[in-house]
Amino acid sequence: MATPVNVFGPPLSTAVSRVLACLLEKDVPFQISPVNMAKKEHKSPEYLKIQPFGQVPAFQDESISLFESRAICRYVCEKHAEKGNKGLYGLDQLQKASIDQWIEAEGQSFNPPSTILGFQLIFAPRMNVPQDEKAIKESEEKLSKVLDVYEQRLEQSRYLAGDEFSLADLSHLPNIHYLVNLTDRAELFTSRKNVERWWNEISGRESWKEVVEMQKQGSS
Repeated sequence: MATPVNVFGPPLSTAVSRVLACLLEKDVPFQISPVNMAKKEHKSPEYLKIQPFGQVPAFQDESISLFESRAICRYVCEKHAEKGNKGLYGLDQLQKASIDQWIEAEGQSFNPPSTILGFQLIFAPRMNVPQDEKAIKESEEKLSKVLDVYEQRLEQSRYLAGDEFSLADLSHLPNIHYLVNLTDRAELFTSRKNVERWWNEISGRESWKEVVEMQKQGSS
């Protein structure tokens, strides 16, 4: 029996939940190792050996250590190509290139404004940090422009990289989940018919439902 891979960090983290969704799609056994960030465990010398930037997630597969959630997802898909969802990272070079370009779009264009918006609307109030209205406005405008591009793309294809669910779609799940369910900005997604249809499809996958359950358990 294969040794489970080890994912360090809380499922509530967007980056950690991205990795967990990938592992579930690929039917790869894993265990979660809690990292108490309040106690600065992510800055300990032991942890910094596997995650030199002191962030989550960190990932171990026997003697291999990785960090950065999108890289971890690619690694899992390449190593376990024949397991679970075989097409999650494409079945040929062209499919992989298409998936990669939309993962890059997520990381470079979608993630920055959606992360800032999520922090300002959800976490700043909980941390008693004053909300930055300028940052909220600018991030919402940037995110709207990205979603306009997605709306056009999703009119042409069922998913971002083609007609099959892939890492390109999976990478978006964590941030959209928070914005749709925990803020009053869900309309950014629901007002665009193709984006809304896409979100309903990807968020309804069993892998993501399982991650959401893990998040609920972690916050209780």
